Amino acid sequence: MITVRKTSFRLDTEHTTYLFRKTKYGHLEHIYYGNLLSKEDRAGTLAQKRSIQVGSSVFYDPEDSVYALDSMCLEWADNGRGDYRQSPTEFVMPDGSFVTDFIYESHDVLDGCVPMDTLPTAYGGNQTLKITLKDKAFPIFIDLYYTVFEQTDVITRRAVVRNEANAPLTIRRIMSMTMDLPDECFQMYTLDGGWIKEANLHKRPVTYGITVNSSTTGASSNRHNPAFIIAEADANEDYGDVYAFNMIYSGNHYSIAEKNERDDVRVSMGINPHLFEWIVSPGDKFETPECVMSYSSRGFNGTSHHMHDFINEHIVRGDYKKKDRPVLLNNWEAHFFDFNEGKLLRLAKDAKELGVELFVLDDGWFGDRNNDNAGLGDYTVNPKKLPQGIKVFADKIRKIGLNFGLWFEPEMVNEDSNLYRTHPEYAVKLPNRKAVLGRNQLVLDLCQKEVRDYIVEQVSNILDEADIRYVKWDMNRHIAEVFSSVLQNQGEFYHRYILGLYEVLTRIFVPRPHILLESCSSGGNRFDLGMLVFSPQIWASDDTDPIERLKIQTGLSYFYPQSTMGAHVSASPHQQTLRETPLATRFHAACFGCLGYELDLKYLTPEEKKDIADQITFYKQYRRIFQYGRFYRIRSYKENKVIWEVVSEEKETALTGFFQTLAAAAESSDKLKVIGLKKGRYMIRTRPQRLYIERFGCLTKHVMPVELSPDGMIMRVANRHYSLKDCVETYTCSAEALSSGIPLCEQFIGTGYHEKES
Repeated sequence: MITVRKTSFRLDTEHTTYLFRKTKYGHLEHIYYGNLLSKEDRAGTLAQKRSIQVGSSVFYDPEDSVYALDSMCLEWADNGRGDYRQSPTEFVMPDGSFVTDFIYESHDVLDGCVPMDTLPTAYGGNQTLKITLKDKAFPIFIDLYYTVFEQTDVITRRAVVRNEANAPLTIRRIMSMTMDLPDECFQMYTLDGGWIKEANLHKRPVTYGITVNSSTTGASSNRHNPAFIIAEADANEDYGDVYAFNMIYSGNHYSIAEKNERDDVRVSMGINPHLFEWIVSPGDKFETPECVMSYSSRGFNGTSHHMHDFINEHIVRGDYKKKDRPVLLNNWEAHFFDFNEGKLLRLAKDAKELGVELFVLDDGWFGDRNNDNAGLGDYTVNPKKLPQGIKVFADKIRKIGLNFGLWFEPEMVNEDSNLYRTHPEYAVKLPNRKAVLGRNQLVLDLCQKEVRDYIVEQVSNILDEADIRYVKWDMNRHIAEVFSSVLQNQGEFYHRYILGLYEVLTRIFVPRPHILLESCSSGGNRFDLGMLVFSPQIWASDDTDPIERLKIQTGLSYFYPQSTMGAHVSASPHQQTLRETPLATRFHAACFGCLGYELDLKYLTPEEKKDIADQITFYKQYRRIFQYGRFYRIRSYKENKVIWEVVSEEKETALTGFFQTLAAAAESSDKLKVIGLKKGRYMIRTRPQRLYIERFGCLTKHVMPVELSPDGMIMRVANRHYSLKDCVETYTCSAEALSSGIPLCEQFIGTGYHEKES
């Protein structure tokens, strides 16, 4: 709900209040963002008190010695008027100066959301507050939009710059939002990493100066995800003031936390000003991406729940909003480029027998794509691999009883391709320099209409011809050479590329809502809210090692729900780490997301096939909870434990993943802690695991009547057809006892085997 009282503006969600006011000079002063206030609380009581001048201040009005912008908490800020913190704007004004002074002009309260002309937005909001600011010297306006999503405790913010002067305005920096908060010994939490180590959570103090979270790769990036948290020093998963931020944008982002000498912290977020310049002609406007904010006094799990609900209810759309995602098998790690129709059909038949629902053909089905040196940009089917074409092959997959999905990388081109030989001008490159390559490929210039039309036509034709039900949309390199032959101002390139991408995705997938789109960019290089507007799920990482996935999926869980995370079971040792992990561990990490398998099933033993069939049956039984249940990160007091939990909507069923990342000798006892259930009595059952004979190695000779080689034929045969039960425990207790913790049976500690061991 939005309430306007003379000079104050109050935005209430179900559990939070956001409050700011117009000062006597027309600036917007931030007052409060926190737990829901009483209706009687007023801005004047909660505002900072200014009773004496601050030394070294530049006063906004020479007659007012206590009004200095540099010592105020603001909702928007300018350059050249005495505020020395980083401004959300850097404009070259019509007079050639950088000085701006935007003050309140008007406001309006609107129902629902206000969509943008150029960028995707959230939908289904309750109300929107539009505040118009005007520069005191020129008819240049900034419209600030605040949209309230009451049930999810989220507020979104964005800005629109309008130029009504008779001269151009040059934008060198424009943030979507800025907000000043009194410091609480804040810590900043970001998701950082790279290829196969995405979204690792890092914590750093917000100290004096500027802490930056940004991307300059042309995408939201695997190096620094756009989402971040500002939290009080002693906040944990279930306690403390936590402010979470994200942005509905897939390109270069930029966020800061700047602490000044008055111990106020400015938080700003928007398009990265790196190599950015946008000229707004008279009568034109510029729209910034929509930023997402949420507050909770219930720690990191509190803001995670808000963000998860917001994404599921107000970002993801189409036929797959809140719809169960299929169990898929992707052929990439089974075959790479080396496959033919026979291999694929055998894999599909094996997958169907195990309970898989969707078969996905990955890279290598088109052109001369036998490695990553050739073929990107071409869409003709490779006749040596699929001699009857993609439609006939898709029909064969459907005849087996599986839906069919297909991999594309439409934003890229190889120099060794028919497209590049015909249209070299379609690629992003400078005319007077040798092009730089990533994964042997160039980026297609989505700033060009002809390129966008080509992609839309080629991809759409295949989707319709073969009745594709799932698409994996990949992008396997960063953008390096910022140049487009159709742009006069190259400072527009990065943003226009993203606008072009959104246009392409809109034209292809909005008319085909039955297609489940999974975005991918070398794994999680573009895991952001902008892509989630079009793709209900995103491939989280090319790393399928479950121990690494615990870090990756834990990091993502702070901002993104399980329903958005593509997570696969692969072969062990893992191709990214060479680590060996049990099949059960691989499944248990992957089932807290959109489950898939990515391995060659023909190499599985009969016992492993039974194991996978049981896994899929179990997942389907609880799929709704795994994908859409309330997710908790449970605090562990041991460094080698990671504990996840999902709770059903009715709070009557919980699924807990209790993971050990490193074995220790004589490990002490563990507790199972389950929270979020309503009061009542509960049956606790572990999911029995298979313990394969090979795990015991030479220990088997201590219990066998004869000595057998651990790698001999007899032991290999036994391992293929027989396994031991592992981790079998059953208890009954109350929800209160579960929230305190139930002691579990001992682990294997070198003294023997018992089926209840975990």
